[in-house]
Amino acid sequence: MSETNGSLVDVRGVDKVFRRGSEKIHVLGGLDVTIPQGEFLALMGPSGSGKSTLLNLIGGLDRPTAGEVEVGGKRIDKLSDRKLAGWRARHVGFVFQFYNLMPVLNAKRNVELPLLLTNLGKSRRKKHVETALGIVGLSHRMKHYPRQLSGGEQQRVGIARAIVTDPTLLLCDEPTGDLDRKSGDEVLELLQLLNRDQGKTIVMVTHDPHAAARASRILYLDKGQLSEEPVE
Repeated sequence: MSETNGSLVDVRGVDKVFRRGSEKIHVLGGLDVTIPQGEFLALMGPSGSGKSTLLNLIGGLDRPTAGEVEVGGKRIDKLSDRKLAGWRARHVGFVFQFYNLMPVLNAKRNVELPLLLTNLGKSRRKKHVETALGIVGLSHRMKHYPRQLSGGEQQRVGIARAIVTDPTLLLCDEPTGDLDRKSGDEVLELLQLLNRDQGKTIVMVTHDPHAAARASRILYLDKGQLSEEPVE
């Protein structure tokens, strides 16, 4: 992805409204945010404030009701479903709170899954998987199944899966929310490493101030708006 005016992500005037029957639920209202290339941004805020919704809009998992979402100079809110899926597969890595690993696949096969959507041959896929598992320190566990791994190891497999396509943008939704403090710290150190040494732009949703402190910038979301200070 190319930079646009020094930024990687530009969200402009975004509204997001969900419908529940005849009721309209306004989650985001006229929201603006710019995320520079190479930033590690933490999004904090109360439950239901729209943090995960914003993350999903940036990652092309959802579309805004109004406004623009531009990533790497491309208006992703204007892409067709097919083109958006292809864009996501090439450019975005997702890390989830509950790992979302396939229990019937070992670590190596779980990490390989995003590569099956690409044109890479078997040998190239193998090399990418081994590199990703090496980065997260799990080369020795690649043949283990999720049930044979600790929570921290499962999340590191999840991160390896997220980075195996070498995305520019890494989106993490409560990546330490299901981990003890020690395992959570290991995951946060890994994210910092990916940001610092691999140049990954990271957006992390978290409710934990300890986790957010690892980021280079913290923004607080409340009542559909972002601020640099927590809302009392």
